[in-house]
Amino acid sequence: MNQLAKKIALIAHDNKKQDLLDWCAYNQKSLQTHQFYATGTTGQLLQDRLGFSVTCFQSGPLGGDQQIGAKIVEGEIDLLIFFWDPLEPMSHDPDIKALLRLAVLWNIPSACNVATADFLISSPLFTGGYERQQPDFTTYRQRALKLKESSHQA
Repeated sequence: MNQLAKKIALIAHDNKKQDLLDWCAYNQKSLQTHQFYATGTTGQLLQDRLGFSVTCFQSGPLGGDQQIGAKIVEGEIDLLIFFWDPLEPMSHDPDIKALLRLAVLWNIPSACNVATADFLISSPLFTGGYERQQPDFTTYRQRALKLKESSHQA
């Protein structure tokens, strides 16, 4: 894989899948050298309709959002494109919030709509080398917990 290639997670809710397909088709030349991860149905559509090579996870409601989140924590994702639908209630809304939280926590550039995705991939940082600053959680990991003594006797 090209050293400048980014590992990009692509996710779209049902009412936004066509927007993501259209965006990827329009930007196919810019995207062709990158590696893709996607939740189930979205990944399958990208493979079938655009010929993308995609590592597919479960559908979002079946745990796919969490699988992408785990890849973020493991340092396997460089960019998140997640076209979510603000007008539809989602049964897996806590998973969506957790995924977006992890992207912010781990300093992953993220786009939730076409305009932001356009800005991200038109940046010279997209095609050039970019060393994302890794957050330092040392203080958090080494914090002292003050626990009350249990009144339960073994």
